[in-house]
Amino acid sequence: MSNVISQNRKARHEYFIIEKYESGIVLTGTEIKSIRAGRVNFKDSYASVEEGELWLFSLHIAPYENGNYYNHKPERDRKLLMSKREIIRLNSKVREKGLTIVPLSIYLKNNRWAKVEIALARGKTAHDKRDDIAERDAKRNISRSLRDKGRNYED
Repeated sequence: MSNVISQNRKARHEYFIIEKYESGIVLTGTEIKSIRAGRVNFKDSYASVEEGELWLFSLHIAPYENGNYYNHKPERDRKLLMSKREIIRLNSKVREKGLTIVPLSIYLKNNRWAKVEIALARGKTAHDKRDDIAERDAKRNISRSLRDKGRNYED
């Protein structure tokens, strides 16, 4: 990845990430300008295969500030660009195993092309989320105690 514009942090909390893919995205002129300005929101966005094509739904790209009546609709459906073979493979995994396709990040490749990192993911249960939080807290406590161990405590 070259220049990460925005990341979907919630996806890593809500899903187990199984496989990652890079795909292009079809945008209008004002959309790419808003993306370069960092005005992207991944809330509730997902991807799906519709009639042999991969589409990204509910990705909010804010209208361009200096745009006129040619401005885009913020949450329109956007086509993702992948090879036919990859799309068929993704679709078969989603149907067989009950997985979903979520966007992880949007970035600029070579400071020119907008790309979306998507992932095959399986939803986490509440129990899995609690385990992740407990594990993260344990790591934090361990690193904190190791950091404090070397200090000299004089009162």
